[in-house]
Amino acid sequence: MLQHSTPLIAILQVDRLEDAAPLLDALEDAGIPAIEVTLRTPQALPVIEAMCQRATRAVIGAGTLTRPAHFTAARDAGARFLVSPGFTPALAQAAQEVRLPFIPGAVTPGEVLAAREHGFLELKFFPAELHGGPAWLRHMQPLFPDIRFCPTGGVSTANLREYLGLPNVFAAGGVFMAPRQSIQDRDWAGIRTLAKAAMQAGAQ
Repeated sequence: MLQHSTPLIAILQVDRLEDAAPLLDALEDAGIPAIEVTLRTPQALPVIEAMCQRATRAVIGAGTLTRPAHFTAARDAGARFLVSPGFTPALAQAAQEVRLPFIPGAVTPGEVLAAREHGFLELKFFPAELHGGPAWLRHMQPLFPDIRFCPTGGVSTANLREYLGLPNVFAAGGVFMAPRQSIQDRDWAGIRTLAKAAMQAGAQ
């Protein structure tokens, strides 16, 4: 999905629609190539729509899709990619109907097999640190050489390079580039600094 040389996805939980524009500007200024707005707040879909209309460089997607209805709503808001913390056949069907890139979650070999049987070869690994982190990914590589992962959950600037250095990782994401408290405080300069540090760490 991501062709950027530093494949990072900033994961956002945004409570106020008016924060969409300055937050997007801060992340784009830092060079973040992809943004996932999670459907965890009432304003998530309007935020996605506002960011999609404003974005000039970053690709805007929707995350925390847990019901089939979320897929149509995210597509209608303009999302370019969709992410779920898990996998079910119903979600796979919904993804097929909206015809957008979908990254379902998997944390066990059985879940990986189920997702692969439905044609998904790029999967979300969440929460990564709680499920073994880089060690888990290394164990999965010989079992599923055709599968690549996007770890999130516990990923930080400190361990980012370790994740991105794995052959079965196509991207990494997290809230560490724009923590919810920083968004609530409207600390756009601080978010820009964090995002730039993440880009630098990922490029090393």
